[in-house]
Amino acid sequence: VQLVESGGGLVQPGGSLRLSCAASLFTFSSYAMSWYRQAPGKERELVAAISSAGGVTNYADSVKGRFTASRDNAKRTVYLQMNSLKPEDTAVYYCNAKRVGLIFWGQGTQVTVSS
Repeated sequence: VQLVESGGGLVQPGGSLRLSCAASLFTFSSYAMSWYRQAPGKERELVAAISSAGGVTNYADSVKGRFTASRDNAKRTVYLQMNSLKPEDTAVYYCNAKRVGLIFWGQGTQVTVSS
């Protein structure tokens, strides 16, 4: 099982990035997917979560109104659209797949917001 994140990079404050997480999970549509991030010296935190069918999303207060999670079950891919990025959004972003009894993590992608 592999989760492969992509789309990270360096962006100026106020800019946008779209992260993708491609999964090799055959039953991808049965997994709830989440995005986490970890900044240097800080604990990993939940950024956004999306239900298996994509109908329910939840966001950390710090990103509400700026980030949008979505998924394409046919492509086995989950996305995180990040707008109005701030320096404090700088972190390694990880995707996570979860269902009862199973959790998988990607390797992470670096997002740096700096002028």
